Amino acid sequence: MSKSDDEWKYALSPSQYAVLRQHGTERAGTSPLLDEHRDGTFVCAGCGAPLFKSETKYDSGSGWPSFWAAIEGAVATSQDHSAHMVRTEIHCSVCGGHLGHVFPDGPEPTGLRFCMNGIALAFIPIT
Repeated sequence: MSKSDDEWKYALSPSQYAVLRQHGTERAGTSPLLDEHRDGTFVCAGCGAPLFKSETKYDSGSGWPSFWAAIEGAVATSQDHSAHMVRTEIHCSVCGGHLGHVFPDGPEPTGLRFCMNGIALAFIPIT
């Protein structure tokens, strides 16, 4: 998916643009998706691509929506050298939007914690 910077600015809220396109981070504890516990799918707020199934969401205590696995092929990774550390950054594999980071301190069965910016996600419940 390819959009110009102006097209992204038009399509996203200023906060979504700051996170998805400028690699920002929302303040911990501010996402309404922290309390989302219905069955459904978490999708990219930028392009609507499915990213995470609700059954992989858990409360990590980090202040951001967390998942122990992404939908196969839904995310891509890159190295993030900001904040004086090296982290694995997670991007939407369709639009390239910045979603958050993945850490090796999650629950079984994967041991991973996909720590996502809630503003970079939308939730589609199963009706």
